[in-house]
Order: sequence, then C-alpha cells, then structure tokens
Amino acid sequence: MAVTDIATRTYNHNFRLDPIVRSLLDTDFYKLLMLQMIRHVHPDVTATFSLINRSHAVRLAQAIDEAELRAQLDHARTLRFTKKELIWLAGNTFYGKTQMFAPDFIAWLADFRLPDYDLRTVDGQYELRFEGPWTHTTMWEIPALAIINELRSRAALRDRGRFALDVIYARAKAKLWEKVERLRQLPDLVLSDFGTRRRHSFLWQRWCVEALKEGLGNRFIGTSNVLLAMDADLEAIGTNAHELPMVEAALAGGDDAALARAPYRVLEDWQRHYGGNLLIALPDAFGTTAFLTNAPDWLAGWTGFRPDSAPPIEAGEEIIAWWQAHGQDPRTRLLIFSDGMDVESIEQVYRHFHGRVRMSFGWGTNLTNDFRGCDPEHDADLDPISLVCKVTSADGRPAVKLSDNPSKASGDPAEIARYRRVFGDPGHQPRPVRV
Repeated sequence: MAVTDIATRTYNHNFRLDPIVRSLLDTDFYKLLMLQMIRHVHPDVTATFSLINRSHAVRLAQAIDEAELRAQLDHARTLRFTKKELIWLAGNTFYGKTQMFAPDFIAWLADFRLPDYDLRTVDGQYELRFEGPWTHTTMWEIPALAIINELRSRAALRDRGRFALDVIYARAKAKLWEKVERLRQLPDLVLSDFGTRRRHSFLWQRWCVEALKEGLGNRFIGTSNVLLAMDADLEAIGTNAHELPMVEAALAGGDDAALARAPYRVLEDWQRHYGGNLLIALPDAFGTTAFLTNAPDWLAGWTGFRPDSAPPIEAGEEIIAWWQAHGQDPRTRLLIFSDGMDVESIEQVYRHFHGRVRMSFGWGTNLTNDFRGCDPEHDADLDPISLVCKVTSADGRPAVKLSDNPSKASGDPAEIARYRRVFGDPGHQPRPVRV
C-alpha cells in the first residue's frame, strides 16, 4: 500500500463529500463470520441496533454536523461488495481453512446493501437506530462507529493549519513507535489490530497497521479489518461477539430456563456451523463466573477464551482454574486479551501469564486512536470516547448485556434485574469505562 501524507490529506478537505467508509469490507472480520451463521440459523429474526455513547460528557451532536453525518451514512448505503472483494473472500484461506464462506453466502453478499437508519438529536446526543432483518442491521455496527469517530476527529482538526497538523501527526507517530519499541522486548508476543470501531480515521488505522507490520514482524499476526487484511496481505482476525448470545437470550422470551441455556446454545450452533475452526468462546455477556459455573464439559475442548470486560489477570486466572478443573493443560489453550489494552497492560499481562498459557492480544482503541498529548491546547477534542453500537432488541424483545463490569451493562432496567437473577451477580465492582 502506498504511504499517504495524512496531515496534508486532512488539511485538503475540499471535496463535496470525502467518504469515510469506501467499502463494505471496511468492517471487522467477525461481522462476516457471524453474518454467515445468522443467515443460516436465524434468517427471519429482526434486530435493532442502537448507538450508545458511554462518554456522556461528550455531546456528539454539538461536535458533529448532522448534515455531514447523514451524508456519510447515506454514502455507506450506496456501497456494494465488488467482484474483486467477493473473489478474495471466496478464494482466500482464513485460519488455515479454504472456502470459509459458502458459495451461496458469497452469492447473497453480491446483492447486499446496508438498510435505512433513523437519526435524531436528543439533549446534545445523537440517537441513531437501525431496525430490520438481523441479517442486515448487524452490518451497520462497525461502519456507523467508524463514521462517527472519524467525523469527530475531522471536526477537532478542521481549524488547524497545515504545519500544526503535521506536528500533531508526527507526535502521534512517534508515540506509537515508542510503544512498538517496548513491545519488541516481548519475544513471544502475539498481537493483532482490533482498532476499527473507534479509530481516529481509516488512513490512520492503515498507517498503524503498516507500522506494526514493519515494527513487530511475525509477532504482528493480522488485523480484524477485512479491507486492510486484503490490501496489506495480512490474516483477517476474528470469531464472534456479544450480539449472538444477546439475541439468543432475547429470543428466549420469558422462559428463565431457556434464557440460562442461551449462551451455550449459541456456541453449539457456532461449533456445528464452523466445525473445528474458530473455537474461541466469549464468556462475559452475562458474567464470566456464571458462564464458567454452568458451562458444559465439551467447551473445555475448545481452543480458548476471549475475556473481555473483567480485569484481564483476574479473568485469566479464573479461566485457567476452570481448565485445570476440567483436566486441561492451560499451556495448550489460548487466552485472547482485548479489552482496552495498551502497551502497559499488554506488558503486565504478558509477564504474568508467560509460560502458563498461550496468549494473544487484540489492540484496539489505544492503538488506532491515541492522540493524547499530541495537541496540548485541544487535547480533550481528540481523546477517544467509549462509543458502542449494541443490539437493543430482537423480534421486539429487549436485548441485554450484563458484562463483568456493571458500568458496561446495557438494556431495559427490569430485564437487567431479571438477567441478574437468572445468571447470578458475581459482585464485580463498577469500573470506569474509558474506551
């Protein structure tokens, strides 16, 4: 990929529309993997996804012009998968498996387009919702977040001069490279880019990926961004996310027993759909402790877990103890750490678990959107925020996420209380959510 002068490109916004999302492949790999299973198992389920700004003090509607936001969302709806992209998806090898995507799914993608959206402003915040078939609304999550985060970055930098922009990006590059130099000291590091959703911009994410590819060599194993994986000849990284158990649980309706089974029913479907591949479990949708307490024995044979919202060392120790109780050697299993990781926490977790378990790190917002200290006079405008786009209902029933961090819980309060009764409350203390 050609190197772009990002500062000059940022300064030269003289276009009627400078699209943020230019390809439907500009998404995370797990969205496509989940979409294939959703289409196969739940083709008729409807689902609503909603924007949730957990950084309440940041008034997005005051920072981002509504007309610009609508123009970017409307442009994304004009996109289609290109023949080149579909040929790559159909013919490429993912995780050592050829034809990960079935021919009928590839043919279906050829006609795919993002559905309509509903956008309004309430108390300085945007209410953005996507309603319709789950097979379509699920694909809005990543582009919607990427669009809003980049529009916020553009707004923050709009009045900067060309030389000021050059210095800001030079500082950000130096800051990232210092992190790369520290990570080089971890000889068995395995790391991938997970930074699409809350990136500063597409061009900046691309620069970060190229920097990691050069700076870490084979310790950098790939990116969750499918377009960047294709363009940079990298492995596309990803498996599944919280929306699967959240929708399955919502579909259980008022049946508490069916609700309790929902997280495992999802994994049964996943294992059946993908066979011996992609066997990474995400345990924290309704609490990791509850998940492990009731997990079926066959799950111990899976490749590993991705603890996502508990403190990483605490969660890793809990999962290792569970493996040992089920007769597994943790050194043959994999833990993927990805929740708000940065160089300090990567170093700490690596040194704590090194030699005891296989490890991989997904580096997200703190890789692709860390401009803290790079523009001292206006730092807060460039600080990353905790912005998510979550499934909020399925077939008209509210969807819930409990999380291991109560500050990340989402859903109708009455349903949250019911879920806590069904799954139990391990007593985790709320922790600040920064990214």
